Amino acid sequence: MGGIASSPPPDAQRIVDALRRVVLGQEAATREVLVCLLARGHILLEGVPGTAKTLLVRTLALALDVRFGRIQFTPDLMPADITGITLLSGAREFTFRPGPVFADLVLADEINRAPAKTQAALLEAMQERTVTVDGTSHPLSPTFTVFATQNPIEFEGTYPLPEAELDRFMVKVQVGYPTAEVEQGILTKYVEGFEADRTDTYGVQPVTNAAGLEALRAAVDRIRVEPRITGYITAIVRGTREAASLTLGASPRAGVALFKAARAAALLEGRDYVIPDDVKLLAPAVLRHRVNVAPELELEGVTADQALKAILDRIEAPTA
Repeated sequence: MGGIASSPPPDAQRIVDALRRVVLGQEAATREVLVCLLARGHILLEGVPGTAKTLLVRTLALALDVRFGRIQFTPDLMPADITGITLLSGAREFTFRPGPVFADLVLADEINRAPAKTQAALLEAMQERTVTVDGTSHPLSPTFTVFATQNPIEFEGTYPLPEAELDRFMVKVQVGYPTAEVEQGILTKYVEGFEADRTDTYGVQPVTNAAGLEALRAAVDRIRVEPRITGYITAIVRGTREAASLTLGASPRAGVALFKAARAAALLEGRDYVIPDDVKLLAPAVLRHRVNVAPELELEGVTADQALKAILDRIEAPTA
């Protein structure tokens, strides 16, 4: 291959260590979240309430020493509650009051509790990293990243996210229940004084800042991707459109997302080049929210991950 494997950048490793000290038993989820952050993507976290989704994001904000904003999505939330409003001041001048979206890491909590019109307020921000209010564009921070949490769709009072918005998320990370051993470890942390609603009990010191995060992202951009790897990514994405098990395949944006995520994964592994396993391991997280399982198979309990696994098993990975 010609590249030399080494250890991951020290800052990246320290962020991983900080996350895993606080968020117990969610190794795959924490890795996928960090991969996406380094690849400049937005993250959708799905899991039942109480499975550490919010805790993961708050811990990450502490480790990165960046501005953290939280928006609690509710059925009566309006778009202006997210983006901000223009006010008429006493001097008959209009001034813009920024909304909570003007932060570095934005937690959109329970995003599928709000109707589509409000969800759409995030679309421009996520895609363009700007917000337009009353015809004026306001740039967001270069670090701006959305972490949206949602309850499983069958929960009461949820609105499904439109396909166009789902496609803006680089990954959909599934956060499940911990094992019995991990769950006991969580209780032990509380015995020792940990409290999820008090960040001073996390024991997390800033590892780096916005400039440090940008340096890591620049390092991701330098990771080499050979044509055989881009060909493998293309075959996987096109395979989702040709599979009889899926009624909606992944868009070209999905291929770009998988390409970027694979480069970030290689950096975390201490490599300056992407290997097929980087692609294969991340494909479910990048693609599961971009495909629809055929209704008859869904009735039989077939999930998007199972359908994707069949596609990945069928497509031969390139060899050296």
